[in-house]
Amino acid sequence: MPRPFQQVDVFTTTPYRGNPVAVVLDARGLTTEEMLEFARWTNLSETTFVLPPSAPGADYRVRIFTPGSELPFAGHPTLGTCHAWLAAGGTPGGADVIVQQCGAGLVPVRRTGYGLAFAAPPLLRSGPVEEPVVERVARMLGIGRAEILDAEWADNGPGWVAVLLASADEVLALRPGFVDLDVGVVGPYPEGSPEAFEVRAFFPKDGATAEDPVTGSLNASLAQWLLRTGRAEAPYVASQGTVLGRAGRAHISRDADGTIWVGGGTITCVTGEVKL
Repeated sequence: MPRPFQQVDVFTTTPYRGNPVAVVLDARGLTTEEMLEFARWTNLSETTFVLPPSAPGADYRVRIFTPGSELPFAGHPTLGTCHAWLAAGGTPGGADVIVQQCGAGLVPVRRTGYGLAFAAPPLLRSGPVEEPVVERVARMLGIGRAEILDAEWADNGPGWVAVLLASADEVLALRPGFVDLDVGVVGPYPEGSPEAFEVRAFFPKDGATAEDPVTGSLNASLAQWLLRTGRAEAPYVASQGTVLGRAGRAHISRDADGTIWVGGGTITCVTGEVKL
């Protein structure tokens, strides 16, 4: 059965410089196994499948798959799916906010001057990382324990261990060995720079270390940590993907009620049909 399909680049306004997501826009009738099989075939970090909503107030429902499993939430697939749904003629129930239903619940998405932005979901786990884990992360990153200024659990679906280094240059210089945890690393740029932080995201894949080009879930949880501890002021922009030749930009803002929004540019790179 032919189904409408888009491949969207996220956290960029320049094609092929962000993080791509594959979006199947009508997944009705597909089984979980069929979705996972297609996600393996695309071999992207995430592939999403759009379904009619089943929760009151939602505009659409999405299921998010890596090549190996289903995720309750992920950031760049949220923005890319919303972009594809709107581009295909989706009409939100509210004028200002699109409501996505996913495994993590209802996630609001809104239009901004720099693109779409999602509301950071609540953390499933936060707080200090146990010292043996911090030491293990330092070894995996190939740095001394003293170079990690702080570390915190930053789990909002993907279970990130977030570590803070002294500078963006130190983040860019990392050449990790094998990592067996999802590790997010952040370091500040000098005051007055166009971006406030450099971010990198490492995770195990097929027995090796993989690096994500631009990571919405990590930037969301990092923002919650950095803003709460006074290490950042909103709004700010984080860059990611530099070492990979990408130019990802995550825009962080915070409403008066404390809601943190994570957004960026989205652009369709491939459109057509898939047979599923």
